Amino acid sequence: IIDGYWYDMATPTTTHQRLVNKISYRLNEYIEKKGGDCEVFPAPYSIFLNERNRTYVEPDISVVCDPDKIREDGCHGAPDFVIEVTSPSTIRKDMAIKLFKYRTEGVKEYWIVNPDERNTMRFVFADDVDDNDGGQTSFDDELISHIYPDFKIRLADYV
Repeated sequence: IIDGYWYDMATPTTTHQRLVNKISYRLNEYIEKKGGDCEVFPAPYSIFLNERNRTYVEPDISVVCDPDKIREDGCHGAPDFVIEVTSPSTIRKDMAIKLFKYRTEGVKEYWIVNPDERNTMRFVFADDVDDNDGGQTSFDDELISHIYPDFKIRLADYV
């Protein structure tokens, strides 16, 4: 539900699920190795982006670093890092509606992973950087996170 409107989502493909699984695993592994306090939540996990609860989303992967946002029914407030793996039926929502909502509600970094095009667009909305031009990376290249500068992943290794 985004701004009170219901969006129907298609069932994910095997490639989609492989990517979500591998990226989640690698992020968890990275955070544990670094001794970080952030938690990785793969879908389905409820995100209530604002207090009005008019925007409820289930990103493919959410990384939440503020323990006060984590409750039994999901995350209340913006996650720090969100990753969406697209499908033909979701790409327009991921590239427009969700991009706008994540940016305006306080997500610091947003990746849109497109398995059909074998690329990832990275948007950074953190206060310390203005890197929101949607830098595109091929699955064959190493993708680097802004909020975790030494976290690197090459998605071609997983599909």
